[in-house]
Amino acid sequence: MHVTVLVDFSNDSVPTALEVAEALGPDLWGVRLDTSDALADLELQRRHGPTAAHGVDAELVHLVRDALDEAGHTNVQIVASGGFNADRIRNFEASRVPVDAYGVGSALIRGSNDFTADVVLVDGRPCAKVGREHRPNPRLSPVR
Repeated sequence: MHVTVLVDFSNDSVPTALEVAEALGPDLWGVRLDTSDALADLELQRRHGPTAAHGVDAELVHLVRDALDEAGHTNVQIVASGGFNADRIRNFEASRVPVDAYGVGSALIRGSNDFTADVVLVDGRPCAKVGREHRPNPRLSPVR
């Protein structure tokens, strides 16, 4: 089984990737960067302030790869997702951004079936990645 862990939950992908790699060791296949286009990762904010790039940016991927490599986790793969389509992948590949796999769900499905299903509440308590929140929907009801 390829264990891949989302590392932008707290919007601080570099230290989270390192923590996950240390905790899981050889059981970790990859880390997934999925930062929203509405957010700049905290590492990019520390480096560039309010001009930091949003979303999964090439610099962010390089920072995660470099940190993993320096810590001895050269075998950990990087998966990039969130707003990727054929053109964006071509640009990343032409620029030699060190991505091993891409998530392209929304590029394949458009319209009424395009949605995300994030966990935002656990036992009634907020538990969502940065940028997500509970949005009540009167059309939904609990399943027991």
